[in-house]
Amino acid sequence: MARRRLLALGGGLALTGGLVACSSPLASGLTGSQPNTADVIFWNLFTGGDGANMVAMEDRFRKDHPGTSVEATVLGWGNPYYTKLALATASGTPPDVGVAHLSRLPLLAASGLLEPIERTGLSELGVTADKFTPAAWRKATVDGTVYAVPLDTHPFVLYYNVDLARRAGLLDSGGSLVRLQGADDFVAAVRAMKTAGGAQYGAVMSITADPSTAWRCFSMIYSGLAGPVVTDSGTTIALDDEAVQETVAFLQRLTGGGLMPGNLNGSGANALFSTGKAGFLFDGEWQIPSYRQVKGLRFDVVPFPALLGPEPVAYADSHALVVPRNTARSDTRTRDAALFIKGLLDNSAVWAEGGHIPAWLPTQRSKAFLDLSPQRHYVQAAFDAQYDPEAWYTGAGSDFQNVVGGTIIEALAGRITPRGTVSALRADLERFTTARPPVTMK
Repeated sequence: MARRRLLALGGGLALTGGLVACSSPLASGLTGSQPNTADVIFWNLFTGGDGANMVAMEDRFRKDHPGTSVEATVLGWGNPYYTKLALATASGTPPDVGVAHLSRLPLLAASGLLEPIERTGLSELGVTADKFTPAAWRKATVDGTVYAVPLDTHPFVLYYNVDLARRAGLLDSGGSLVRLQGADDFVAAVRAMKTAGGAQYGAVMSITADPSTAWRCFSMIYSGLAGPVVTDSGTTIALDDEAVQETVAFLQRLTGGGLMPGNLNGSGANALFSTGKAGFLFDGEWQIPSYRQVKGLRFDVVPFPALLGPEPVAYADSHALVVPRNTARSDTRTRDAALFIKGLLDNSAVWAEGGHIPAWLPTQRSKAFLDLSPQRHYVQAAFDAQYDPEAWYTGAGSDFQNVVGGTIIEALAGRITPRGTVSALRADLERFTTARPPVTMK
């Protein structure tokens, strides 16, 4: 693959002066020498609470394996990270272990940037398919070859205010949210939350200037009715017009009926849910740590019920661990990389404290994880996970999510009709399906 085509791996991001400011090991990598300053060079994109948890896991590995050193580097989230990882790998100077979202995996694998897991020695350490959440392991597999080790599943989930739910009559005898089934049941529950004492809205979601969240919500509901919006590795529009209209009509029952605001930013959603002014919150489980800090807020988290289809669907992505391809990497460094990956899996109960569901079943079934609340309440979402459609332009932080999510924002605000949303989405998708891919996906 020509290097000029490689620049497209970051979703079309052009690299300019940002390369000059990059610290080791990337800057050294671009000049042709990956510094062996540790036995394992590890790149990731975690800051905040996730970053602190990852550091704790790294430290535990160092303690458990004092003879194996690790140098961890945190790079910018999204397209910048993936572009840097691609450039460093193409120049022959990648890290030994990197983090990747599974929604980004197909392009990385098709570009020849990743080492198949079967060549890393991980299976000899017990890292095998039977020990992972099936949906995540399938997503880690491209054309029959496994290229990543799933670390977690992080789904879009349903938060609810326990006190408002009790006043609304939505708790069962065990104090958990009653079983909801279907659109009418769900809308009735949202309405009951709004009419419960003190609530201003039945539900809230970050919408304004948050296209990824809008896309997650739409995709989750739409996927209960139809397959992926694009197929054939992202070259064919497969949009189901009726499913789009039904999905948008359902969402507009919430926003158009005053049960849920049609224009609301992240801080507004946070404020309304935190202060008991909204009964439900639609968001990712990664927000759990921030709500735990709210004094007096009693909340729980569950998977979304089946809404427009017979079975529940959980929009999700997964953080995964990859070994970037490097023909110069020694067998010793490869063994150390595999040992490090296995160590992170074994310590992934720490990772789960940030809300993520461990993909490693020994951790998912451990007392350390099952003692975590509300994490244990939405584990089923990992088994019902639906990822972005397979294409070179989809995935976490992609332009695809921004563009398509932008159209969904307009629909949520009521500025376009369900039928108009179909036309708008088709125009969005045509922009991507007709673009020249950086590599041949199949």
